Amino acid sequence: MKHAYIFPGQGAQFPGMGKNLYEQNAQAKDIFEQANDILGFRITDVMFQGTEGELKQTNVTQPAIFLHSVILFQTTPGLLPDMVAGHSLGELSALIANKVLSFEDGLKLVAKRAAAMQRACEINPSTMAAVLGLDDAKVEEICSGITGEVVVAANYNCPGQLVISGSNEGVRQACELLKAAGAKRALLLPVGGAFHSPLMEPAKEELREAIATTRFDTPTCPVYQNVDAHPYTDPAIIKQNLINQLTSPVRWTQTVQKMVEHGASRFTEVGPGSVLQGLVKKIAKDVATDGIS
Repeated sequence: MKHAYIFPGQGAQFPGMGKNLYEQNAQAKDIFEQANDILGFRITDVMFQGTEGELKQTNVTQPAIFLHSVILFQTTPGLLPDMVAGHSLGELSALIANKVLSFEDGLKLVAKRAAAMQRACEINPSTMAAVLGLDDAKVEEICSGITGEVVVAANYNCPGQLVISGSNEGVRQACELLKAAGAKRALLLPVGGAFHSPLMEPAKEELREAIATTRFDTPTCPVYQNVDAHPYTDPAIIKQNLINQLTSPVRWTQTVQKMVEHGASRFTEVGPGSVLQGLVKKIAKDVATDGIS
């Protein structure tokens, strides 16, 4: 039986995140201060004292969640993953846990990813929506039938829960059609733009340049990557999948299923919140779940 460690993505943030860790753990405090120096601003001030609105800014949210997850992992003794995965941004946290990336390189990549995605959102005003209670195939069929607008399946979170992503008008049309087709809910999300859609292409090109010059080491265990839910240990392939992730859907349902198929019997979520634990339970009812938060 294998122990999987999983890492959350955007949306897991909350005001005051990481404050207790900073105040109660000297090693954690040192790493947080190192992060302030690397980023060039005191992200700890926003994490510990910022409002919900300030924390929702993509250039703050992504490094904040990454820091919380990674520092928890690095300061909790005895964590030895057999396999790792992360939801969207969380994939970069996972690559620290299995030693593909150094902390400094990982944080710099997260900051560049966040800034690139923010710029892409400004180029193409766009949004996302959560769809509940419809089969994935039906959601895909309805999205593909909308012409003249971009709208695609973006996050396969668990059976019956899928997030769509695209232009404002494309997502609006899709929500109407999805509700008419029997969706329990088709609800716009408070996000900056159409993540994991073709509208992130400008960010993808920026991230490609940053990743090309970053050292990726051979991992200590496989990372199950969002783009196709398969495990990888080849740094060159991990790099390419990380680039492709920005315009590809997050196949979380399939990732958890594949990890269980490969022997995972316990999933530990490392980072703010417990959303991934809930999703895992809906995907694989018989596995054990817990969290370090």
